[in-house]
Amino acid sequence: MSKQVQQLDRVIIRFAGDSGDGMQLTGDRFTSSSAAFGNDLSTLPNFPAEIRAPQGTLPGVSSFQVHFADHDILTPGDAPDVLVAMNPAGLKANLPDMRAGSTLIVDSHDFTGRNLTKAGYAENPLEDDSLADWALTPLDLTGMTVEAVKEFGLSRKDAARAKNMFALGLLTWMYGRPTETTIEFLEKRFAKNPAIRDANVTAFNAGWAFGETTEAFAVRYEIKPAPMAAGTYRNITGNLALAYGVVAAGVQSGLPVFLGTYPITPASDILHELSKHKRFGVTTFQAEDEIAGIGAALGASYAGSLGVTSTSGPGVALKSETIGLGVMTELPLLVIDVQRGGPSTGLPTKTEQADLLQAMFGRNGESPVPVVAPQSPGDCFDAALEAARIAVTYRTPVMLLSDGMLANGSEPWRVPEIADLPVIDPAFATGMNHTTTGKDGAEVDDFWPYLRDPDTLARPWAVPGTPGLEHRIGGLEKGDGHGNIAYDPANHDFMVRTRQAKIDRIAESLPPLEVDDPSGEAKVLVLGWGSTYGPIGAAARRVRRTGLDVAQVHLRHLNPFPNDLGDILKRYDAVLVPEMNLGQLSMLLRAKYLVDAVGYNHVRGLPLKAAELAEAITDLITTTTGAEPVVEEVSS
Repeated sequence: MSKQVQQLDRVIIRFAGDSGDGMQLTGDRFTSSSAAFGNDLSTLPNFPAEIRAPQGTLPGVSSFQVHFADHDILTPGDAPDVLVAMNPAGLKANLPDMRAGSTLIVDSHDFTGRNLTKAGYAENPLEDDSLADWALTPLDLTGMTVEAVKEFGLSRKDAARAKNMFALGLLTWMYGRPTETTIEFLEKRFAKNPAIRDANVTAFNAGWAFGETTEAFAVRYEIKPAPMAAGTYRNITGNLALAYGVVAAGVQSGLPVFLGTYPITPASDILHELSKHKRFGVTTFQAEDEIAGIGAALGASYAGSLGVTSTSGPGVALKSETIGLGVMTELPLLVIDVQRGGPSTGLPTKTEQADLLQAMFGRNGESPVPVVAPQSPGDCFDAALEAARIAVTYRTPVMLLSDGMLANGSEPWRVPEIADLPVIDPAFATGMNHTTTGKDGAEVDDFWPYLRDPDTLARPWAVPGTPGLEHRIGGLEKGDGHGNIAYDPANHDFMVRTRQAKIDRIAESLPPLEVDDPSGEAKVLVLGWGSTYGPIGAAARRVRRTGLDVAQVHLRHLNPFPNDLGDILKRYDAVLVPEMNLGQLSMLLRAKYLVDAVGYNHVRGLPLKAAELAEAITDLITTTTGAEPVVEEVSS
């Protein structure tokens, strides 16, 4: 039977099921094949915090959403076009996100009375008219999988576990994805167990063949590759990009890298990845707790390494005293905070960006720390390099604020040329830097550890063991220049102001902000930071397609702010600040620039939705300027 091929420019697919159904693996494999095909893409994994939530229940649902297109896209998408649900709970938990008319592919095998009750269904939705608004295709995915792999002699339970590969094969056929990457992965992944290997490959091929032969799907779809600048690309997650950025920072600075850390969701993958790169001079130390991890990292910096520690919000709280010690001793230290929902344990597998004020002020005393935030998974690489540059150049701890969406989400990333990466000069102290007059009137050369570079205000970094550069270091207040312990009130005031001035001086090294204002006529500015970049950009595109003007600026540096931010804010009649918190950047902007920033705030544990944000932008433009949309926006 000849199948009709329909051309699409973009598709959003969500795989959902029990946390034991392999939805993350399924989504990851579909993503990899789409990346190999050349589509632009963005992903959103979403899984329970419990190690094993009760099977078949709504809290136990795991999902993976992938948005792929033949053009540049910025988000994983608001609403899926296709939902593949492996059980009743997967259907019920995700149905509210599905637009009317979208496609539901459901494994009917698990819609038993017991499973329906667990998911909160009084009746089987596959047998009544409750799903009439959607294009429903119920399939016995489990039964077909068990039948397809029976030759391998697996138990029924083990055979049924391959149903995710049957579903993946079906979707691979439906959207014209290449099959080679998935088959190669399965053969490598299960090489030590030939029966499991062959069963998964067979289930995948059976799903593909079912799509090709069944009359249930008369149409298959084609999404052409997206045009991209020439170069070598790979699909990358934010945590992987952060790890690569740390490795690159070590290479570009000539410093050995020392990661002192403690595992915590969603930052643990950074430790896992960096542990693989000893050949680049990377040492990883999994400590017994958060405090020991950062203590070791700061000690490594004192000894002449690039000290790094990784954590999430609760770990930052535990590390705060040692971050303060890094501020006082003025040593480089990279503190990576992969933010998650809080407070306390909160929503450990969900995303949030509510640690900004903690990063700014979560230490005792006047303890200023630079704050840097990446905007996309691939941008985590560049943000890590930039944070390392600031830490090494200005001799300071630096907070790098990623989040769960960036950490686990992925996108195509153009692998940079090594020659294009910035060089980071540690400029170690090598000799005496001060001359004093002795009691006998003779001049004596010695080393003062707190004399400062006139441009950066950074103190010299002397590696222990360098002859003649012995010096005192610790958490007590330092005397200006000589660095000895000092309790003088005037000196403390001077040193507090000097440490702040050093952080402020970083702004002089920052490039001008990029203002995205195509028409130059916008009266409303949308200002964001971190992972809101994608939703803000997608929302701005929607608004502009309706004929309205809006400008966008995104901040990488949150402390200090770029020098031109104040002037940019003054150009616009209204400023909207979307955040996954209750208004933390808005508070800082109001305090520093006296701008009446309007907050757009959601803390749902999920990324902001572009369509909802576009409505908020439109409302603000209408209120501010009186302008109304010229044409109705069409989703794309």
